[in-house]
Amino acid sequence: MTLVVNGKEVATTPSGFLENINDWNEDIAKVIAEQEKIELTEKHWDVIHYLRDEFINNAGNQPNTRTMVKALGDKWGEKIKPKDLYDLFPGDPSKQAGRIGGLPESRRKGGY
Repeated sequence: MTLVVNGKEVATTPSGFLENINDWNEDIAKVIAEQEKIELTEKHWDVIHYLRDEFINNAGNQPNTRTMVKALGDKWGEKIKPKDLYDLFPGDPSKQAGRIGGLPESRRKGGY
């Protein structure tokens, strides 16, 4: 499968994840988010950039929802719940935000 963004074809897996993390940019994220029917806000971008940073700079780490709640609550200076992340990414925060962020599909089980 492929996405066409700004006239460039980008290869994706059958489940919609980029085949090459290095193909990702914010224009691609916007196209994937539109397909997912998500309008990206600053908090969406915070989650996406957090997941990309964890994956790229922490040996391929793909945090689960519990870890994301703690890290993003600290970043936003407020206590948040898993529901807050699911409100942003109803298809599962780590998987849906990871797809939009150009990360490989997570192989771990469970989301919490």
